[in-house]
Amino acid sequence: MDRQLPFIFEDRTGHNTGSDFDDMYDRMFYHISRQPGHTTTKIYEMPIRASRHRSTLPLDRDPIVYLEFLPDESLGNVSFMKPPNQATIPMSRYLRKTSLFGSSLSRKFMGSDGREYKWSYRTVAGQEWTCTTAENYIVAHYDLKQPGVPAYNVSGNNLTIYEPFAHLSAEILASFIIMRHIAQYRL
Repeated sequence: MDRQLPFIFEDRTGHNTGSDFDDMYDRMFYHISRQPGHTTTKIYEMPIRASRHRSTLPLDRDPIVYLEFLPDESLGNVSFMKPPNQATIPMSRYLRKTSLFGSSLSRKFMGSDGREYKWSYRTVAGQEWTCTTAENYIVAHYDLKQPGVPAYNVSGNNLTIYEPFAHLSAEILASFIIMRHIAQYRL
């Protein structure tokens, strides 16, 4: 019996503009940052888990994704920098509403694998955000910390990406950050 272990990324702060997403099993690590006074959020693939020591070091790598929001925080462009899927796309075209008059918190995007994926807000019990395939299989979900459960040096929130979709983790994380931005600014 082949059991696949999902990637469970601890969201260190729960903030869109400054956090770390570290897999609980130390397989993948991402750093999200935005300089104060700027509107571009950058996503970095990191070689090690976040720590007080790593956080004091200068970033010695280039971002793999740029999320360029406009000065009023409306949607700008998303730029994927990691070969072979390098592209810059307007966010409104990358994450399209699922229906003309539907909620802006239900949007779909085309993955680099050519498949369509959809993010939706609070449509599955216990999940704040859910990403599914066009066939409605769960790809990823974001869960908030349960009330009363202690969290030490992290927000207690987790982004789970199922292993068959791990190759899309940067795209899933980027689209998720954009979706949270849309919710935060009511776009």
